[in-house]
Amino acid sequence: MITFANLWLLLLLIPVALLGILMACRKRPSVKISTVIPLKKSSGRKKRLTVMEAALLIALALTVIALARPRTPEGTRKHRAQGVDIILAIDMSGSMQCFDRPAGMSEEKFVNEINSSKTLNRLETAKREIRSFIEARPNDRIGLIGFADLAYSFVPPTLDHALLLERLKTLQTGELGDATGIASPIGSAAGHLKKSKSPRRVLVLFTDGANTAQNRVAPQAAAEAAKEFNVVIHTVGIGAENSYAITAPFNQLARVQSMPDIKLLREISAITGGNYYAAADADGMKRVMEEINALEKTDHSNPVPAAYKEYAPMLALIAAGVLMLAIVISSVMRQRLP
Repeated sequence: MITFANLWLLLLLIPVALLGILMACRKRPSVKISTVIPLKKSSGRKKRLTVMEAALLIALALTVIALARPRTPEGTRKHRAQGVDIILAIDMSGSMQCFDRPAGMSEEKFVNEINSSKTLNRLETAKREIRSFIEARPNDRIGLIGFADLAYSFVPPTLDHALLLERLKTLQTGELGDATGIASPIGSAAGHLKKSKSPRRVLVLFTDGANTAQNRVAPQAAAEAAKEFNVVIHTVGIGAENSYAITAPFNQLARVQSMPDIKLLREISAITGGNYYAAADADGMKRVMEEINALEKTDHSNPVPAAYKEYAPMLALIAAGVLMLAIVISSVMRQRLP
């Protein structure tokens, strides 16, 4: 179907039509002679357009239509009209270096898998699954916050996922301290998302510990503030009872007690209408990210033309051709008085 990029320009056809009417109705120049009988059939007073006038009107009409850019679409693509703005807040405290043994796996096999790098620590496991999550959502603005003693915004919500993935890859434990401050990332995320124009604003907070940092604001109060900006918080508790850490000075693997504060994380998510998820090990983290990905769907996309076939150049050439042909015909057929 033919559409017009500048449909309003077709209004210029109205003055072109009026010009044609004026040309057809105006009196033609004539010569006074004693009798009009021999020239009656060729009287200059007949109301009709000359070849040149008709050609001019046709060329003007074609030029106006060309300016309106008639075109037909060739193929379509998906255009993101509205998406989800998501911030991923990742715990970078020292306990994220721990390893979580899957249920049913022997300690000996678990140690062997750690030594062969088949099993990753909590932070690296989270980074791997978060990478897959980001790659599955190309149409969403996604940001990245790291936190420990305090929160740091590494990447604000963006569609530049290449930058986001590059920064995610560099995150290391201990960069922001060893304590866990849960209120700070919530406040930082709310500060970014309150300016968002997206109808859906989401914070996914990953942590394996309790709120141990000395912050002036409680995590629940920060969640209440986030709720005022329509931010939904999903919390992910990382780790289980079968957790291990590499201890100094001999780099030995020792069992440790490092569990998330499930009660607190449930309270935070409930305040904003979000969900709490438990990621006891690598498989658990994978399932959690798949569930969040399925929950926070991006379906606000519309098919729009990827390219158009333009008819304006062809119409402009026809208009020029009509004028040139009219000039030639007028030159050949023009009658002159002696």
